[in-house]
Amino acid sequence: MTRDKSIAFWLFTCAAAVFLMALLGAVTRLTESGLSIVEWKPITGALLPAGEQGWNHEFSLYQSSPQYKQVNAGMSLDDFKKIYFWEWLHRLWGRMIGGIYFIPLLWFWARGRIPAAAHKPLLGILALGFLQGAVGWFMVKSGLVDAPAVSHYRLALHLGLAFVIFCCLFRMGLAFSITPEPSAKNLSPLRKWVMAATALAGVTMVWGAFVAGLRAGVIYNDNFPFMGSHLWPGEMFHFSPWWSNFFENHAAVQFTHRVLALSTFCAMTALVAKGLSLNPPPRLNRALQLLLIMVCVQLGLGITTLVTHVNIVVATLHQAGALTVIALLMLLLHDIPKKGDAHAVH
Repeated sequence: MTRDKSIAFWLFTCAAAVFLMALLGAVTRLTESGLSIVEWKPITGALLPAGEQGWNHEFSLYQSSPQYKQVNAGMSLDDFKKIYFWEWLHRLWGRMIGGIYFIPLLWFWARGRIPAAAHKPLLGILALGFLQGAVGWFMVKSGLVDAPAVSHYRLALHLGLAFVIFCCLFRMGLAFSITPEPSAKNLSPLRKWVMAATALAGVTMVWGAFVAGLRAGVIYNDNFPFMGSHLWPGEMFHFSPWWSNFFENHAAVQFTHRVLALSTFCAMTALVAKGLSLNPPPRLNRALQLLLIMVCVQLGLGITTLVTHVNIVVATLHQAGALTVIALLMLLLHDIPKKGDAHAVH
């Protein structure tokens, strides 16, 4: 694929915007602001309510929601404005991402700058962006019916799709900016290790979303790594059938996320050790070392999030750490050639 610094800059900018979007989503969730806007207005919703009449209208709509009735009854208009702001900003940023992706895409395409090999991937990312907006509203709707909380399954879908879009943008940015390491032929066996580690990190992220959606991070916050008097919760299998505990039981979901996080840490450490033993070229060497540092930081942030009873700043940094780890894995996949193809462009 032809290197084009302008296209690469555009794609990396979009990836950075999605990164920030994920962090805004975390803050919105942690401040319990996500259910403050009870309507989906893709166009007119880009503006804040106009004047006192507009704010009173939005507040009256919110007052009919389960969250207001069951959690925030008696909330003042000023307090409502605070939670409304975070959800509005989250949605506005999503609209802005659509603009900074679609408009340059049209411009580059019209000038013949987009190579044929990139047509389908770039259009696919556009389609994923539209899908993400729909999934976001699909998630919010689940918290506007009976219970004042979104479905943790829909939250995981929404967050997972954000990670996929980020990965696609970052990989495409790499394809337009740097050539895969020509001297990394001997590292091709490591590629399957990277793919396995990426899959495990993805599953861990899904259970992290389950923890967030169920608010399962606000139990068993003390005496880590113990959960009560044991390393596992006493109510581990209270639900029937037994397997539903891993998806619905708050304690079991948190325990599963702990186990997955530790497994991911061990897998990443093994990946780095294997990679460094193959005497990688400088860029890959640095990427592997950074990956080891980041998985250590990410494990520490996860533990700190728990013991601080889900401090907003720490929890948001934990989500940022997950995206950073994924970005480093994407760099490894870009640089490590497929078997028998040392010069493959991924």
